[in-house]
Amino acid sequence: MTITLNSTGITMEQVVAIARDSETIEISREALDQMAATRAHIESLASAQTPVYGISTGFGALASRHIAPQDRVQLQKSLIRSHAAGMGDPVEREVVRALMLLRLKTLVSGRTGVRPLLAQTYAGLLNAGITPIVHEYGSLGCSGDLAPLAHCAMVLMGEGRATDAEGVERPVVDLLGEAGIEPVELQEKEGLALINGTDGMLGMLILSLHDLETLCDQADVIAAMSVEAQLGTDQVFRPELHEPLRPHPGQITSAANMFAALSGSEVVASHRVGDDRVQDAYSLRCSPQVTGAVRDTVTHGNLVASRELTATIDNPVVLESGEVTSNGNFHGAPVGYVLDFLAIAATDLSSIAERRTDRMLDKHRSHGLNPFLADDAGVDSGLMIAQYTQAALVSENKRLAVPASVDSIPSSAMQEDHVSMGWHAGRKLRKVIDNVRRVLAIEWVTAARALEMRAPLAPAPVTGAMIASLRKEISGLGPDRFLAPELDAAEKLLRNY
Repeated sequence: MTITLNSTGITMEQVVAIARDSETIEISREALDQMAATRAHIESLASAQTPVYGISTGFGALASRHIAPQDRVQLQKSLIRSHAAGMGDPVEREVVRALMLLRLKTLVSGRTGVRPLLAQTYAGLLNAGITPIVHEYGSLGCSGDLAPLAHCAMVLMGEGRATDAEGVERPVVDLLGEAGIEPVELQEKEGLALINGTDGMLGMLILSLHDLETLCDQADVIAAMSVEAQLGTDQVFRPELHEPLRPHPGQITSAANMFAALSGSEVVASHRVGDDRVQDAYSLRCSPQVTGAVRDTVTHGNLVASRELTATIDNPVVLESGEVTSNGNFHGAPVGYVLDFLAIAATDLSSIAERRTDRMLDKHRSHGLNPFLADDAGVDSGLMIAQYTQAALVSENKRLAVPASVDSIPSSAMQEDHVSMGWHAGRKLRKVIDNVRRVLAIEWVTAARALEMRAPLAPAPVTGAMIASLRKEISGLGPDRFLAPELDAAEKLLRNY
């Protein structure tokens, strides 16, 4: 499927499809015509005597320097080369593709003043699967994700480093030549337009929101398995306890999911009468309140991301009147804040999952299950150390949940004296999400084994299907065996859910 880009923007679903699934793109004729009209205005300003930032001046703290016409092509090249100053490990391919796509989305808005050729060439890189190598460090989340975007612009110029569609690094000139792409010689304004955006942090936000929506659905069913395995009650998830009493949409959804997942369970039915417990532990009873709050945080994140997707982030920007003016829309605070907020919420999701797991392994709290769910406790250790791994992952998430956006380090000779650190908020969130998935995978493995120990009582159809899905990859009850591959297999099943 080919996705058409026009001046009105792009959807989050399309961003994920292009970034992860390598869907191809085309630029509408309307957008190309609008870009051409704006470019003509930029070229008239470039030939005028009045200095215009980004067109005939230096950048940042060097904005007061007027650049002679004969030096302006070199100015753009120098800008990109000097700003491609990242260090550290390469960033994931899907993140690079997302940030490239989002920069392209702004280019085709007709507000940046670049030539249509520039956007068409950028689209060609994405369609050919050519992915610039972008490094972990280099963005402060203000004046745009400068270093990451500059590394992408280098490839557009036929320079820098990149990988092919198979992820193999090869010379950029060879990659462009095989794809029939001519390197672009940047003209006035174009270098700045290629790097002055919040595209990296926004791309990570969109990908993270997509992942968290799936993880919340998975967490509800896995939590239901844990409730069932620990002889908990399903009655606290009844709808009359949620929508009319505490109408948070996320909580209502999660409670409904858990109630449905436990429907028809012989295990739950077995202790409806004669059970002397008054209430289940918080980690069981309050699962919808926690996962639901994560859902509502995701909803807020979707609102921020959808607004940002309609934005044109560049400086200077071309207004509808034709005026070219400076602005501060490149500041990443709106995106950085929600990235940090999501990391806090996702961390708590991993924390409550670990608590549910720990209860199943403790013979004093598991209501008749074997210690650590071991086959022969004492000879076997069961899932004892799997919970250690969960605890390590949760502890790491708590460290990563410390907000990045509360920090700021001045740069560019104090011209850029307050920055968002939104890029780093995005990098942290992606690691948190990976850890949440691993924690849920361990809970899934644990709850499945615990429910099998409740035989001959049958689990609910929904939770039973979750066990069956797991058993296609992982063996069930039995003596201790090499556990790491099983946990890894469970995590991969969740990732590909």
